[in-house]
Amino acid sequence: MALDLDLRKLRYFVAVAEELHFGRAAEKLHIAQPVLSRQIKALESELKVQLLVRDKRATELTSAGRQLLADAVPLLAAAEATRRRLARAARGTETFAIGFMPGLIVTGAVRELSRRHPDLSVEVVRTSWDDQAEVIHDGRVDVGYVRMPLDRHGLRLRNLLTEPRVAVLPADHPYAHKGVLSVNDLADEHLLQDPDAVPEWRDIATELSTEGSAGGQAAPRPIRTVEEKLENVAAGRGVVVLPLSTATYYTRPDVTHVEIFDIAPNQVCLAWASGRRSPLIQEFASIAAEHDATGHRQ
Repeated sequence: MALDLDLRKLRYFVAVAEELHFGRAAEKLHIAQPVLSRQIKALESELKVQLLVRDKRATELTSAGRQLLADAVPLLAAAEATRRRLARAARGTETFAIGFMPGLIVTGAVRELSRRHPDLSVEVVRTSWDDQAEVIHDGRVDVGYVRMPLDRHGLRLRNLLTEPRVAVLPADHPYAHKGVLSVNDLADEHLLQDPDAVPEWRDIATELSTEGSAGGQAAPRPIRTVEEKLENVAAGRGVVVLPLSTATYYTRPDVTHVEIFDIAPNQVCLAWASGRRSPLIQEFASIAAEHDATGHRQ
């Protein structure tokens, strides 16, 4: 017998599963805690499995709960994406939304799409490392210019270009006038970003720390926006590693950048939800492949 999943109960479950605390989840959802508890019990009853183990000290996911969390997040994102597309369609004007990461210029591809489809409303949305995939999954954009690494689950990707990565340093840094750097040169530096975004630095810093050498440290709270990162670099609080186009796009006199020769280049791709079969997406993918991310014809 087919099972009809209640999306509202799924949202409630995801909130509890992410917080592992009914009180915090209820606050997040703006509902009373007893209501939330009843909804979770009702979901367990409908699914005929136990999703959570709860006692006075902690709330934990069962194996079934972990599986449902893995499945529910993309399911809810797909439902939200459908809602957004329906809302756009209801406005009576066909809309195509394009996400892009800092430093990338998509003007050329956008203009070409608009030229081919003059009645199409083309929107652009600036994204970040934190939401570049999320905005595709939840329907805020139809396609996104993304920077790797990226969780590919539920996405189709088309490679567009690669570019060098550079160390962004204070203008008075001892390395500021070097022609090129090794990632080893940065091992003792304070990294102002998520170390997983720079695995080469992370691995060297971890190795030095294990051996008892100084080793660099990442910021306790990774700084999210490029603007914040550059402010902190200029203040001498650390360094960041950025794609070359991002560093040159945000040029300022109190910071400089130096290429890192022994670090993997940054890969830029066009991404869209794997379940989408829109001819417009396929057309734009072809257009994007003919334009580089600085807006010039290839």
